[in-house]
Amino acid sequence: MKLSYCVVNTDGREQLLACLRAIERTHPPAVEHEVLVLDNASADGSAEAVRAAFPSVRLIARDRRSGLAANNSILLREAKGELCLLLNEDAELQPGAAAALLDALESDPGAAAAGPRLLDPGGRESPSAWRLPSLGTILAQALFLHRWLVTQSAPGPVREVGWVQSAAILVRRAAASQVGYLDPDFFVYGEDLDFQRRLRDAGWSILHVPGAAVVHHDQLASGGRAGARRVVQFHRGRDLYMRKHHGRLLAALARLLWAWSYLPRALASAFLPGRSARWYLMHARAALRPWRGEDMEQAAAAYNRRLAEGVIAAHRPAEPEGSASSA
Repeated sequence: MKLSYCVVNTDGREQLLACLRAIERTHPPAVEHEVLVLDNASADGSAEAVRAAFPSVRLIARDRRSGLAANNSILLREAKGELCLLLNEDAELQPGAAAALLDALESDPGAAAAGPRLLDPGGRESPSAWRLPSLGTILAQALFLHRWLVTQSAPGPVREVGWVQSAAILVRRAAASQVGYLDPDFFVYGEDLDFQRRLRDAGWSILHVPGAAVVHHDQLASGGRAGARRVVQFHRGRDLYMRKHHGRLLAALARLLWAWSYLPRALASAFLPGRSARWYLMHARAALRPWRGEDMEQAAAAYNRRLAEGVIAAHRPAEPEGSASSA
Protein backbone atom coordinates (compact mmCIF):
# COMPACT_ATOMS: atom_id res chain seq x y z
CA MET A 1 0.00 0.00 0.00
CA LYS A 2 1.30 3.44 -0.90
CA LEU A 3 -0.33 5.81 1.61
CA SER A 4 -1.77 5.67 5.11
CA TYR A 5 -3.59 8.71 6.50
CA CYS A 6 -3.02 8.69 10.27
CA VAL A 7 -5.13 11.00 12.45
CA VAL A 8 -4.86 11.49 16.23
CA ASN A 9 -7.94 12.95 17.92
CA THR A 10 -8.82 14.05 21.44
CA ASP A 11 -12.25 15.62 22.00
CA GLY A 12 -12.28 17.17 18.54
CA ARG A 13 -15.29 15.38 17.04
CA GLU A 14 -16.45 18.06 14.59
CA GLN A 15 -12.90 18.95 13.51
CA LEU A 16 -12.13 15.24 13.12
CA LEU A 17 -15.14 14.68 10.86
CA ALA A 18 -14.12 17.70 8.77
CA CYS A 19 -10.56 16.29 8.55
CA LEU A 20 -11.87 12.93 7.31
CA ARG A 21 -14.18 14.57 4.79
CA ALA A 22 -11.21 16.58 3.47
CA ILE A 23 -9.23 13.35 3.05
CA GLU A 24 -12.07 11.91 1.00
CA ARG A 25 -12.34 15.06 -1.15
CA THR A 26 -8.65 15.51 -1.86
CA HIS A 27 -7.16 12.00 -2.04
CA PRO A 28 -5.35 11.30 -5.35
CA PRO A 29 -7.68 8.75 -6.99
CA ALA A 30 -4.99 6.45 -8.39
CA VAL A 31 -3.17 5.98 -5.07
CA GLU A 32 -4.00 2.92 -2.92
CA HIS A 33 -4.59 4.11 0.62
CA GLU A 34 -6.10 3.53 4.04
CA VAL A 35 -7.31 5.85 6.80
CA LEU A 36 -6.50 5.25 10.47
CA VAL A 37 -7.90 7.25 13.38
CA LEU A 38 -6.55 6.93 16.90
CA ASP A 39 -9.10 8.31 19.33
CA ASN A 40 -7.34 9.34 22.52
CA ALA A 41 -10.06 8.41 25.07
CA SER A 42 -12.30 11.25 23.93
CA ALA A 43 -15.22 12.34 26.08
CA ASP A 44 -17.28 13.82 23.23
CA GLY A 45 -18.38 10.76 21.27
CA SER A 46 -15.68 11.08 18.63
CA ALA A 47 -15.15 7.32 18.24
CA GLU A 48 -18.88 6.67 17.84
CA ALA A 49 -19.14 9.45 15.25
CA VAL A 50 -16.31 7.93 13.19
CA ARG A 51 -17.89 4.47 13.33
CA ALA A 52 -21.20 5.89 12.12
CA ALA A 53 -19.97 8.25 9.41
CA PHE A 54 -16.79 6.50 8.19
CA PRO A 55 -17.19 2.73 8.63
CA SER A 56 -14.18 2.01 6.38
CA VAL A 57 -11.79 3.87 8.70
CA ARG A 58 -9.52 1.73 10.88
CA LEU A 59 -10.36 3.06 14.34
CA ILE A 60 -8.06 2.60 17.33
CA ALA A 61 -10.09 3.69 20.35
CA ARG A 62 -7.87 4.08 23.39
CA ASP A 63 -9.29 3.68 26.90
CA ARG A 64 -6.80 6.13 28.44
CA ARG A 65 -5.11 9.29 27.25
CA SER A 66 -1.52 9.46 26.14
CA GLY A 67 0.73 11.97 24.43
CA LEU A 68 0.95 12.83 20.76
CA ALA A 69 4.38 11.22 20.38
CA ALA A 70 3.18 7.88 21.74
CA ASN A 71 -0.05 8.01 19.73
CA ASN A 72 1.65 8.85 16.44
CA SER A 73 4.12 6.03 17.06
CA ILE A 74 1.22 3.60 17.47
CA LEU A 75 -0.22 4.75 14.15
CA LEU A 76 3.13 4.46 12.37
CA ARG A 77 3.51 0.90 13.66
CA GLU A 78 -0.06 -0.06 12.73
CA ALA A 79 -0.07 1.55 9.27
CA LYS A 80 0.33 -0.54 6.14
CA GLY A 81 1.38 2.30 3.85
CA GLU A 82 4.91 2.92 2.66
CA LEU A 83 4.23 6.59 3.40
CA CYS A 84 2.17 7.89 6.34
CA LEU A 85 0.49 11.29 6.38
CA LEU A 86 0.27 12.20 10.08
CA LEU A 87 -2.53 14.67 10.76
CA ASN A 88 -3.91 16.40 13.82
CA GLU A 89 -7.69 16.25 13.87
CA ASP A 90 -7.80 20.03 13.32
CA ALA A 91 -5.86 19.83 10.03
CA GLU A 92 -7.83 20.04 6.78
CA LEU A 93 -6.12 19.00 3.55
CA GLN A 94 -6.61 21.34 0.61
CA PRO A 95 -6.97 20.11 -3.00
CA GLY A 96 -3.72 18.70 -4.33
CA ALA A 97 -1.95 18.66 -0.95
CA ALA A 98 -1.56 14.89 -0.58
CA ALA A 99 -0.49 14.55 -4.22
CA ALA A 100 2.18 17.27 -3.87
CA LEU A 101 3.57 15.75 -0.67
CA LEU A 102 3.66 12.28 -2.22
CA ASP A 103 5.44 13.60 -5.30
CA ALA A 104 8.05 15.34 -3.11
CA LEU A 105 9.00 12.17 -1.21
CA GLU A 106 8.82 9.90 -4.23
CA SER A 107 11.10 12.28 -6.14
CA ASP A 108 13.68 12.33 -3.34
CA PRO A 109 14.50 8.86 -1.92
CA GLY A 110 16.83 10.46 0.63
CA ALA A 111 14.01 12.44 2.25
CA ALA A 112 12.25 11.00 5.30
CA ALA A 113 9.49 13.58 5.75
CA ALA A 114 7.74 16.43 3.97
CA GLY A 115 5.55 19.19 5.34
CA PRO A 116 3.08 21.54 3.60
CA ARG A 117 2.29 25.22 3.90
CA LEU A 118 -0.03 25.79 6.86
CA LEU A 119 -2.89 28.26 6.60
CA ASP A 120 -5.14 29.60 9.34
CA PRO A 121 -8.91 29.36 8.80
CA GLY A 122 -8.86 32.84 7.24
CA GLY A 123 -6.35 31.72 4.61
CA ARG A 124 -3.37 33.53 6.12
CA GLU A 125 -0.09 31.63 6.01
CA SER A 126 1.49 30.50 9.27
CA PRO A 127 5.18 29.63 9.73
CA SER A 128 5.60 25.91 9.15
CA ALA A 129 9.34 25.20 8.64
CA TRP A 130 12.43 26.29 10.55
CA ARG A 131 16.15 25.74 11.01
CA LEU A 132 17.06 23.30 13.76
CA PRO A 133 17.69 24.99 17.13
CA SER A 134 21.26 26.10 17.82
CA LEU A 135 22.97 28.91 19.67
CA GLY A 136 22.64 30.99 16.50
CA THR A 137 18.90 30.47 16.12
CA ILE A 138 18.32 31.15 19.83
CA LEU A 139 20.27 34.41 19.58
CA ALA A 140 18.30 35.33 16.44
CA GLN A 141 15.06 34.84 18.35
CA ALA A 142 16.31 36.89 21.29
CA LEU A 143 17.17 39.71 18.84
CA PHE A 144 13.79 39.33 17.06
CA LEU A 145 15.44 38.27 13.81
CA HIS A 146 13.89 34.82 13.71
CA ARG A 147 11.50 35.68 10.87
CA TRP A 148 14.48 36.22 8.58
CA LEU A 149 17.15 33.93 10.06
CA VAL A 150 15.20 30.96 11.46
CA THR A 151 11.89 30.55 9.62
CA GLN A 152 12.31 28.64 6.34
CA SER A 153 8.73 28.37 5.07
CA ALA A 154 8.21 30.63 2.06
CA PRO A 155 6.68 30.40 -1.44
CA GLY A 156 8.78 28.69 -4.07
CA PRO A 157 9.99 25.21 -4.99
CA VAL A 158 10.34 22.18 -2.71
CA ARG A 159 13.37 22.74 -0.48
CA GLU A 160 15.30 21.02 2.30
CA VAL A 161 14.72 22.54 5.74
CA GLY A 162 15.66 21.81 9.34
CA TRP A 163 12.23 20.67 10.48
CA VAL A 164 8.53 21.14 9.73
CA GLN A 165 5.46 21.56 11.89
CA SER A 166 3.74 18.23 12.47
CA ALA A 167 0.06 19.22 12.31
CA ALA A 168 0.41 17.66 8.85
CA ILE A 169 3.56 15.76 7.87
CA LEU A 170 4.16 12.96 5.38
CA VAL A 171 6.63 10.42 6.81
CA ARG A 172 8.51 7.55 5.18
CA ARG A 173 7.56 4.67 7.47
CA ALA A 174 10.85 2.80 7.01
CA ALA A 175 12.78 5.88 8.14
CA ALA A 176 10.55 6.28 11.19
CA SER A 177 11.16 2.65 12.11
CA GLN A 178 14.92 3.09 11.64
CA VAL A 179 15.10 5.82 14.31
CA GLY A 180 12.65 4.18 16.72
CA TYR A 181 9.61 6.35 15.95
CA LEU A 182 8.78 9.33 18.19
CA ASP A 183 10.17 9.71 21.70
CA PRO A 184 7.28 9.37 24.22
CA ASP A 185 9.23 11.37 26.80
CA PHE A 186 8.07 14.51 24.95
CA PHE A 187 4.32 13.86 25.36
CA VAL A 188 3.54 16.85 23.08
CA TYR A 189 5.57 19.87 21.89
CA GLY A 190 9.11 19.14 20.84
CA GLU A 191 8.30 15.57 19.80
CA ASP A 192 8.20 16.52 16.11
CA LEU A 193 11.42 18.53 16.37
CA ASP A 194 13.23 15.69 18.17
CA PHE A 195 11.92 13.12 15.68
CA GLN A 196 13.12 15.10 12.68
CA ARG A 197 16.47 15.86 14.32
CA ARG A 198 17.03 12.13 14.79
CA LEU A 199 16.00 11.47 11.19
CA ARG A 200 18.54 14.03 10.01
CA ASP A 201 21.21 12.55 12.30
CA ALA A 202 20.52 9.18 10.61
CA GLY A 203 21.27 10.73 7.21
CA TRP A 204 17.77 11.59 6.01
CA SER A 205 16.59 15.01 4.85
CA ILE A 206 13.38 16.95 5.63
CA LEU A 207 11.44 18.79 2.91
CA HIS A 208 9.10 21.78 2.88
CA VAL A 209 6.53 21.62 0.06
CA PRO A 210 4.98 25.06 -0.61
CA GLY A 211 2.78 23.55 -3.34
CA ALA A 212 0.84 21.61 -0.69
CA ALA A 213 -1.53 23.56 1.56
CA VAL A 214 -3.31 22.50 4.77
CA VAL A 215 -5.67 24.58 6.87
CA HIS A 216 -4.74 24.24 10.54
CA HIS A 217 -7.63 25.26 12.74
CA ASP A 218 -5.46 25.09 15.88
CA GLN A 219 -8.30 24.48 18.33
CA LEU A 220 -5.99 24.26 21.34
CA ALA A 221 -7.02 26.26 24.36
CA SER A 222 -5.28 29.60 24.85
CA GLY A 223 -6.86 30.78 28.08
CA GLY A 224 -7.65 29.59 31.60
CA ARG A 225 -6.09 26.52 33.18
CA ALA A 226 -5.93 24.60 29.88
CA GLY A 227 -4.05 27.48 28.25
CA ALA A 228 -1.62 27.70 31.17
CA ARG A 229 -0.95 23.94 30.93
CA ARG A 230 -0.30 24.34 27.22
CA VAL A 231 2.30 27.05 27.88
CA VAL A 232 4.08 24.95 30.51
CA GLN A 233 4.08 21.89 28.24
CA PHE A 234 5.45 23.91 25.31
CA HIS A 235 8.44 25.14 27.28
CA ARG A 236 9.07 21.77 28.92
CA GLY A 237 9.23 20.16 25.50
CA ARG A 238 11.59 22.80 24.18
CA ASP A 239 13.84 22.54 27.23
CA LEU A 240 13.87 18.73 27.03
CA TYR A 241 14.96 18.96 23.39
CA MET A 242 17.82 21.31 24.26
CA ARG A 243 19.05 19.16 27.15
CA LYS A 244 18.81 15.98 25.05
CA HIS A 245 20.63 17.30 21.98
CA HIS A 246 22.75 20.22 23.22
CA GLY A 247 23.51 19.59 26.89
CA ARG A 248 22.60 21.35 30.12
CA LEU A 249 24.79 24.43 29.65
CA LEU A 250 23.28 25.52 26.33
CA ALA A 251 19.82 24.56 27.60
CA ALA A 252 20.28 26.91 30.57
CA LEU A 253 21.41 29.73 28.29
CA ALA A 254 18.46 29.06 25.99
CA ARG A 255 16.04 29.37 28.93
CA LEU A 256 17.42 32.82 29.75
CA LEU A 257 17.29 34.05 26.15
CA TRP A 258 13.83 32.64 25.49
CA ALA A 259 12.48 34.21 28.69
CA TRP A 260 13.98 37.57 27.70
CA SER A 261 12.38 37.41 24.24
CA TYR A 262 8.88 37.52 25.75
CA LEU A 263 9.45 40.63 27.89
CA PRO A 264 9.52 43.24 25.07
CA ARG A 265 6.43 41.57 23.64
CA ALA A 266 4.68 41.96 26.99
CA LEU A 267 5.60 45.66 27.02
CA ALA A 268 4.49 46.18 23.42
CA SER A 269 1.16 44.47 24.10
CA ALA A 270 0.08 47.53 26.06
CA PHE A 271 -0.01 49.44 22.76
CA LEU A 272 -1.15 46.67 20.38
CA PRO A 273 -4.80 45.56 20.12
CA GLY A 274 -5.53 41.89 20.70
CA ARG A 275 -2.32 41.21 22.60
CA SER A 276 -2.09 40.20 26.29
CA ALA A 277 0.82 41.19 28.52
CA ARG A 278 -0.24 38.48 30.95
CA TRP A 279 0.06 35.82 28.23
CA TYR A 280 3.59 36.88 27.30
CA LEU A 281 4.64 37.07 30.95
CA MET A 282 3.28 33.57 31.48
CA HIS A 283 5.48 32.41 28.60
CA ALA A 284 8.49 34.23 30.06
CA ARG A 285 8.07 32.52 33.45
CA ALA A 286 7.59 29.10 31.88
CA ALA A 287 10.58 29.58 29.56
CA LEU A 288 12.82 30.50 32.49
CA ARG A 289 11.57 27.75 34.85
CA PRO A 290 9.85 25.08 32.74
CA TRP A 291 9.83 22.59 35.60
CA ARG A 292 7.24 24.65 37.52
CA GLY A 293 3.48 24.41 37.08
CA GLU A 294 0.98 21.82 35.91
CA ASP A 295 1.33 20.64 32.33
CA MET A 296 -0.88 18.78 29.85
CA GLU A 297 0.67 15.41 30.67
CA GLN A 298 -0.32 15.80 34.32
CA ALA A 299 -3.85 16.82 33.29
CA ALA A 300 -4.09 13.71 31.10
CA ALA A 301 -2.91 11.54 34.01
CA ALA A 302 -5.62 13.05 36.23
CA TYR A 303 -8.20 12.36 33.52
CA ASN A 304 -7.03 8.74 33.29
CA ARG A 305 -7.40 8.34 37.06
CA ARG A 306 -10.97 9.63 36.87
CA LEU A 307 -11.69 7.16 34.06
CA ALA A 308 -10.21 4.26 36.04
CA GLU A 309 -12.20 5.21 39.13
CA GLY A 310 -15.44 5.45 37.14
CA VAL A 311 -15.90 9.12 37.97
CA ILE A 312 -16.32 9.84 34.25
CA ALA A 313 -16.91 7.69 31.16
CA ALA A 314 -14.93 8.24 27.98
CA HIS A 315 -18.04 8.51 25.81
CA ARG A 316 -19.73 11.25 27.87
CA PRO A 317 -19.07 14.99 27.62
CA ALA A 318 -16.54 16.17 30.17
CA GLU A 319 -14.45 19.23 30.90
CA PRO A 320 -11.55 19.38 28.40
CA GLU A 321 -8.26 18.15 29.86
CA GLY A 322 -5.36 19.63 27.90
CA SER A 323 -4.64 19.52 24.17
CA ALA A 324 -7.35 18.90 21.62
CA SER A 325 -4.96 16.67 19.69
CA SER A 326 -2.58 15.19 22.15
CA ALA A 327 -3.42 15.31 25.86
